[in-house]
Amino acid sequence: MKLLHMEKVKDGKYLKNYELVYQNKAGHEKKYEIVSRSDIPGPDAIGKRVSGVSIVAWHEGKMLLLREFRMGVNRFVYNLCAGMINEGESLEECIQRELYEETGLSVKKINCILPPSFAAVAFSDVKTQIAFVEAEGDFEDHTSENEQITASFYTKEEVKKLLETEEFSSRAQLAAYFFAGNPSF
Repeated sequence: MKLLHMEKVKDGKYLKNYELVYQNKAGHEKKYEIVSRSDIPGPDAIGKRVSGVSIVAWHEGKMLLLREFRMGVNRFVYNLCAGMINEGESLEECIQRELYEETGLSVKKINCILPPSFAAVAFSDVKTQIAFVEAEGDFEDHTSENEQITASFYTKEEVKKLLETEEFSSRAQLAAYFFAGNPSF
């Protein structure tokens, strides 16, 4: 596979659309569409920028999950606390801000931050990091008028039940599955 050229076809407020033209392994041209959260100045910049964080948080043996309305799927789903890094903000500052904005909670301790990973490789170069944190405080709503989020802590048994009956984002589903103590490989 060889990228022959790329072109920005739409410049939205939050997402930029690009058309990529590849030479496939049979030597034929293949057009492919992607979205990005940032301007991509050229092929070497695809997938280089980390744009946000997903937060796996817990308190006193319970996992934090958000039940939030997501416009992209027109329904409520269970999700992790997450958000985009603001310009000039460190990843640690982003974690603290997003946790507070979406839940009212504060970070007691950041236990681990995984290296950057791609969020949706089938159609985007968006790269984020996953942070594992201990949270503390009381729930408060600091969300914007464009967000509808209910944050709660769940026991392992409650998470197991949610996994059987509710819809999740894939990262939240994976984190919840392992939190609930389901058998691993």
